[in-house]
Amino acid sequence: MKIAIFGGGSTYTPELIEGLIQRHKTIDLAEVALMDVDAERLAVVGRFAERMVEHAKAPFKVTLTGDRQAALRGADFVLTQIRVGQQPARHKDILLGLRHDLIGQETTGVGGFAKALRTIPAMVEIARDMQTLAPDAWMINFTNPSGLVTEAMHRFGVGKLVGLCNIPIGMQMDLALYLQCDPARLKLDYVGLNHLSWVRKVWLDGADVLPRLIDELAREDGPVAIPEMHYGPAFFRALGCIPGPYLRYYYATDKMLADLKAAPKSRAEEVMEIEAKLLAQYADPKVVTKPDELSQRGGAYYSVIAVDLLDAIWNDKGETHIVNAPNRGAVPGLGDDQTVEVPAVIRKDGARPLPTGPVEPKIFGLMAQVKAYETLAAEAGLEGGYSKALMALVAHPLCPPHKAKAVLDDIVQTFGLRLS
Repeated sequence: MKIAIFGGGSTYTPELIEGLIQRHKTIDLAEVALMDVDAERLAVVGRFAERMVEHAKAPFKVTLTGDRQAALRGADFVLTQIRVGQQPARHKDILLGLRHDLIGQETTGVGGFAKALRTIPAMVEIARDMQTLAPDAWMINFTNPSGLVTEAMHRFGVGKLVGLCNIPIGMQMDLALYLQCDPARLKLDYVGLNHLSWVRKVWLDGADVLPRLIDELAREDGPVAIPEMHYGPAFFRALGCIPGPYLRYYYATDKMLADLKAAPKSRAEEVMEIEAKLLAQYADPKVVTKPDELSQRGGAYYSVIAVDLLDAIWNDKGETHIVNAPNRGAVPGLGDDQTVEVPAVIRKDGARPLPTGPVEPKIFGLMAQVKAYETLAAEAGLEGGYSKALMALVAHPLCPPHKAKAVLDDIVQTFGLRLS
């Protein structure tokens, strides 16, 4: 197997390399091609990846290239983890939102929209070359906003495609920590979109423990083992399920906006400081294993979900993974081609989302509204159309319609985008 990793200069890459070292035999791995447009970062991260593989005596090779087509030739899997404009652009996304008194998080709200408009054209370039140079390859997308970008790639015509995010496994791990059990004993009834998800049941050894969890979540003090869960007792009892962490931007918008405004540094600025330290460690020829400090960067369990998915596809395992994939009737009320984040059976011919059953109005209303935004945003990113981009912002629940035009014009000016 050859894996091409786009955004290979990411500080996340050693996390993925570690997972590939541990599991290379199960996927018959021969080559990992790291591709990045930032030659300096690629050299640092890539040389570190080579040392990791050599130290572990793993039999696959690591190649480095700034040539997109060279990376794609002969690839069986294409993993995309690109960030157009890197962290400085992310910082601008955050400031963009704050200028308009709105959420500017990198995947959620107007910041996520700006990132999508920058990202989709770059992803199209990769996808177009895949069609000729690696027509049988799978695209595994980690690039944020993952669900939206995955939908854009599906609409562009990428057939072998799965989107991934570490939120589902993160929620499972948090719940296992709280319940003090092995995560493998848990099964989640998980439904939603990327960064907009709910857990409707939690089975522990086959028994639903969600009612107990709701009672405990509804306490005034709240369980400290599960972060971002302090919505109050009445809210949890009414909701009757466990919201994903990004729902705090919707359920507690005023608080989250106040926190963004009050923060001495943006998350992008924090990450730039973390990455500077990580890159210094990666450049040290004596460092041959993943530094503990990488955990500060985020992306926990990244290598686990990535390699598990590769293994499931390559070996036709028929396992169930929570992924981003076209709905195909799994969630009633959403279109077949609209991307959802739900459990799916993974085989060598792709991801088959499992039927979720009816989704309650108390969560479906928000899901449908954000899905309408995502579909419009994906189409705007593919077509470069101003009108569709404007309507995408109008549809977003975190962007009041009367602010949409000013926000879009700000995005166009800030990032030098061309929308017709």
